[in-house]
Order: sequence, then C-alpha cells, then structure tokens
Amino acid sequence: MKNFLKQHGLWVLFAAAVLSVALAVMSVLSANSSPLVNLTGMIVSPFRAGYTAIATWFNDLQNYYKDTTDLQAENAALRQQIAKNEETIREAEAAVEENKRLHELLKLTQKRRDLSDLEAAMVTEHEVTNWTSSLTLNKGTSLGIEVGDCVIDECGNLVGIIDQAGTNWSTVLTLVDTDTSLGAQVFRTKDLGIAQGDFALMRENRLRMDYLPADCRLLAGDIVETSGLLGNYPSGLVIGSVEEVQVDDSGASSYAILAPEANFDALTEVFVIKSFEIVT
Repeated sequence: MKNFLKQHGLWVLFAAAVLSVALAVMSVLSANSSPLVNLTGMIVSPFRAGYTAIATWFNDLQNYYKDTTDLQAENAALRQQIAKNEETIREAEAAVEENKRLHELLKLTQKRRDLSDLEAAMVTEHEVTNWTSSLTLNKGTSLGIEVGDCVIDECGNLVGIIDQAGTNWSTVLTLVDTDTSLGAQVFRTKDLGIAQGDFALMRENRLRMDYLPADCRLLAGDIVETSGLLGNYPSGLVIGSVEEVQVDDSGASSYAILAPEANFDALTEVFVIKSFEIVT
C-alpha cells in the first residue's frame, strides 16, 4: 500500500481533486436536483424540445384540417341556401309574370265581353322554318279546341289560327305563316284588306295586308285589327302595326308591310277563343 501511494499518490490526489470540482460544479448547476437527475435532464432536454415542437405542429395540423372541413361544410350549406333562394326568386318572378298576364286577361275579358269562352294553353314548341311558322300547345279537342279557332295573347293581340288539333295538343299557324289569311281593317282610316303571310317576309317575322286602295293614306304605326267580315273571326283583335306602304305591280292597289303586335318568341301562355259573340 505504501509502495502504491508512493508510486501513484500524485495521480490519486489529482483524480480526487477533479472529481471534487466536478461534483461542486454539478451542485452549483442544479440547486434543486441531484447531479444525476440534472445530468439526465441535460441529455433529455433537446429531445423534449423536439417532441414538443412535433406535438405542437401536429396539433396545428389537426386544427387546420378541422377548420378547413368546417369551412367546406359551411360553404356547401351556403351554396344549398343560395340555390334555394334563387329557386324562390325564380318562382316569385314567374308568379309575378303570371299575375301580370292574368291581370291583362281580366282587363281584356272585361273590355271584350263578346270573347265569352277562352281556354288557356301553354306553348310547348315554337317552330320557324322556310315554310312555316307555328306554335304547339298543350291543349286540344278534349277541351273543346277546334281547327279554325283564334289564338290571342293576354293583351288580346292575335297570335294565329288553330291549324291542327289532337286530344291533348294543337298546332297554331302564326300570323306570319304563309297559310294564314284573314280579313283586316286599319283602325284609323277604316281601310279594309286581307292580312296574310308571305314567303319573302316570314323569316323577318312580318306579314302583308293586301287589296288596299291605291290612294290609301296609311301612316307608319297605324294599328291593324281583324275586320270580323264573314263572321269567321271576332273583330277588333289587334294584328299589328303598319311599317310601310307600297303600290303593287299593277298600280291598281297598295299593300302594307305589318309587324305583328304579339311577340311570338316570348310567348309561354296563350288563350284560344273557342267561341265568341258576333257584335253588329
């Protein structure tokens, strides 16, 4: 033992000093923890910080996903509500338009008591070709509609004449169709003539009034109505207005180009005159 101390005593003292200093330093660094606990904490601390950062990122990701999902659900609900609101607006607009048509029809029936039997019908098709201009209606012979009946809009403007009729459908030849022909009278001048379709004018949505006096003094804008001659059609239905007057090739008579008063393209509902009283 004495030999060991003589040989290694200095190193033992040095190791003891180093150990004492280390323990003193650890004691200072950790006032509330033992050196071993403090050493463990120092080693674990970086990992604890990394875990905390990862946990925080994962929680943020979860919150973001939840917020995004909630927003998507809210947006879907809002879109559904907007669609419902738009549908309600469309229904309200349709109701307003229908109310306007019924109001105009009421005024017409009060004014024209001779039109005693009207049948409302929806327009299901509008056909315009080089050879015809027609409307298809959803009402027919089961409701008393017959070939030759007049068809008007809610304001009493003439639309055309029933050309074919089935059980639950009918076809209307519009005023500009080449097979349409009826007695007409200029409201202002009382000049009489025949309003009829013309191939050259049909594509322009126009018709002509033939057999006018050569010296007639019609003006642009003059209203032309049905004359009611021969009792085939009621009188006083507005056909259209004069756009221009020309003398025919013979020079013995004139004809007028007419613009129909009824807007065929915009028609959704019309009224068939199934019967009327002849007013003298």
